[in-house]
Amino acid sequence: MTTIQVRNPRSGEIDYQIPCFSENEIKLRATSVRDAQKKWASLSIENRCDILREWHTAISDNRDIIANALCIDTGRQAFSGFEVDVALKLIDHWIHRAPALFKKDSGISNQVPSVNYQHTLIPYPIVAAISPWNVPLILGLIDAIPALAAGCAVMLKPSEVTPRFAAPLEKTINLVDELSDVFSLIMGDGLTGRAMIDAADAVCFTGSVATGRLVAVHAAERFIPAFLELGGKDPAIVTRQADIHKAADAIIRSAVGMTGQACQSLERIYVDIDIIDEFTDTLLERLAHVKLNWPNIECGHIGPIIHAPQAKIIQTQLSEAISDGATVIYGDGVVEHEGGLWCTPTVLTNISHKMRVMKEETFGPVIPIVAYHTIEEAIALANDTEFGLSAAVFCEDQKEALWIAEKLVVGAISINDASLTSVVNDVEKNSFCYSGLGGSRMGDAGFTRFLRKRASLIQTAKPMSIDIFKESGDH
Repeated sequence: MTTIQVRNPRSGEIDYQIPCFSENEIKLRATSVRDAQKKWASLSIENRCDILREWHTAISDNRDIIANALCIDTGRQAFSGFEVDVALKLIDHWIHRAPALFKKDSGISNQVPSVNYQHTLIPYPIVAAISPWNVPLILGLIDAIPALAAGCAVMLKPSEVTPRFAAPLEKTINLVDELSDVFSLIMGDGLTGRAMIDAADAVCFTGSVATGRLVAVHAAERFIPAFLELGGKDPAIVTRQADIHKAADAIIRSAVGMTGQACQSLERIYVDIDIIDEFTDTLLERLAHVKLNWPNIECGHIGPIIHAPQAKIIQTQLSEAISDGATVIYGDGVVEHEGGLWCTPTVLTNISHKMRVMKEETFGPVIPIVAYHTIEEAIALANDTEFGLSAAVFCEDQKEALWIAEKLVVGAISINDASLTSVVNDVEKNSFCYSGLGGSRMGDAGFTRFLRKRASLIQTAKPMSIDIFKESGDH
């Protein structure tokens, strides 16, 4: 079995390795979980939720071990504990919500009143979940947990960039016999993910648009559904009716928090020209209190850039923007500390929409600020993108804010806040444009997308005869 070397984001050192599962091993895992899934799906939804409750206890008992592994994976300490806590809340949520959704329904056809129908919910046998490196635990389990509750078996592949948490997570899975039969962690790279799709009946992928396209095409070739959560270039519109202090605080949290390594991070800020000076001054004043969590991981706000190639993307966008006339009014871009790569919060002005920093996902704590003269101009600029994940509108006039929100071509709009979809997971929304494909992973659809409906149609009258096709001229 080949191995993959893993880099430590804080030191830059290669200090870990994982196996890369072969295609044959993936096939064997798929055969095993597929066989076990039949029994899993035959359990009542209440039984499956009881088993997930046992897993909740196992994760809770091993919380610190998982969080410590995530901390090494990502270079973030506080958020690593938060990730585990959110995972526990996701299990709680689906334990309580799934039984109400997993109900047979029946009725009478409106078109043919003599026909009664009954629906049975049929889970996809195997769901392949391929998760990213930026929020490794949550973005794997946000798909895996509802799929398991629905009666699917799950093969989950963590990113090879952040795989350390997988071993302690697998330990918790193995503590629950019935769960370990249908929930398998698969280690490897992109080719591993492709082999998983070959073995699965549905796929969930979170990552870049480029890789998402490949996943979608391969899933289409196999005629299986693909649920894709891809990149974003989220805009914020700050109107003259905004609370400037509220807007500055929320934008900093969204754009800079997690080192900007989140798909729903704000990456384009459009501000009414009448308030742009006051807004910018307020933003810079707030940013002065934001620090790297280096050299002490227990202090500061901003962790390292997790994936080294991302640092090059960030710096290339910044360098090109500066070369094309942009002005850096705060921050130093990408810096290196003792082998780790970091990015200070970096604010740009004199921005053109032709610049890559305004077109392509940055995935770093870079804040381009653009002035607009009319709200129609702001809306046009916000929509000038191939992405459609989410957005933010800051306007104390709620009617006006909702009017603006209606004009934005995105799946979710935070009003007088930012990136609310990162904490509000029980409200359904879709990703527009190139930001995603398939049913929502949030709200009730996050569960029902893993179920197909089988209809049993019961004729209560005499069946129609062949004479319904008889031509009128026949005698």
